[in-house]
Amino acid sequence: MATTAAAVWGRAEQQDFRARVRGCLLGGALGDALGAGADGTSLAELREAHGPDGLTDPVPAFGRRGAVTAATQMTLFTVDGLIRAQVRRDTGAWHPPTDVHRAHLRWAATQRDWGPDERRKDNGWLAREEWLYTRRNPPRACLTGLGDEHLGTPDKPKNPEAGDSGALVRSAPFGLLVGWEPELVHRLAVECAAQTHGAPAALLAAGAFAVTVHGLARGGPVEAAVAGALERLADHPGHEPVTEALGRALGAVREGVPDAERVAALGAAEDRAEGQLAAAVYCALVGEDVRHGLRLAVNHDGPSSVTGALTGALLGALHGDTALPPAWLADLEGRGTVLELADDFSMEMTQGAALHTPAESAPGWLARYPRG
Repeated sequence: MATTAAAVWGRAEQQDFRARVRGCLLGGALGDALGAGADGTSLAELREAHGPDGLTDPVPAFGRRGAVTAATQMTLFTVDGLIRAQVRRDTGAWHPPTDVHRAHLRWAATQRDWGPDERRKDNGWLAREEWLYTRRNPPRACLTGLGDEHLGTPDKPKNPEAGDSGALVRSAPFGLLVGWEPELVHRLAVECAAQTHGAPAALLAAGAFAVTVHGLARGGPVEAAVAGALERLADHPGHEPVTEALGRALGAVREGVPDAERVAALGAAEDRAEGQLAAAVYCALVGEDVRHGLRLAVNHDGPSSVTGALTGALLGALHGDTALPPAWLADLEGRGTVLELADDFSMEMTQGAALHTPAESAPGWLARYPRG
């Protein structure tokens, strides 16, 4: 089976994919951490405190530099759920929305418990990471939507009126399923968004974001990735707010030198999923490099950690992990965990069949990602 995987994924392709997965997850966490230092602070206050360019480097949040928010926590559990789904793809028990939902329930437990519950056999290694057991501004809809084990669906979503970015900001990992067709990626992201958010724009923004990441992870440019997302959106009722927001982001590229006011005008200053997505896409389009794109993304009056996380995921998937600022990475909370999970995901996607053989699973692959 390992030979078959190698035939499908050459060494160069595997290395490129791993770099993009690492870039997406680490980049999202970096943007989240940079933005966490600006959350709750107006643009005027940021400029007063840090100079005319606003916040340009990470500052302490939650008591330390490089701290991440619930956006990164939930993204990691999304990856965990996708790996578990892939592990059981050929067992007859394959239903990715259920596996992701169970993973999100494990995240919800970290928001209630003091630390890992060693009695839970389904936790796997990620839910035993003690640093995840802290509340970092989780969106209310995520907590209430995951307050019980009922699975929301697009037809009957949890929190039908919730239109904030809580589901959007955890949806980058769906785009890393590069072997899937874009429509399936979109559908899965929407189905999993419905676990906590029900407003059509929130659901469809999550799907559009995942498809955009998908295009980047496959090696395409930002413009083509966004075009693919717009194509997926067109057939879905209620798509207009998201389609129009992405259209404004594409148009803003031609309106002059990027600045904070333009990012805010696209919707970054409000916690609405479509506006946050548009602002992040714009920052990814005009960012001269990862630093520039992230600095542009977090300097506004709204939820900076959200715009930062979205932009970081896009730029990381586009450029790979070697393009991320080393000094920022050095301070990133949970960096080792993010890397470990990213590499596990890459291995599962490229070598999964080999990993599931008795010889390979004996050291603990299936124990790392158990059923449940």
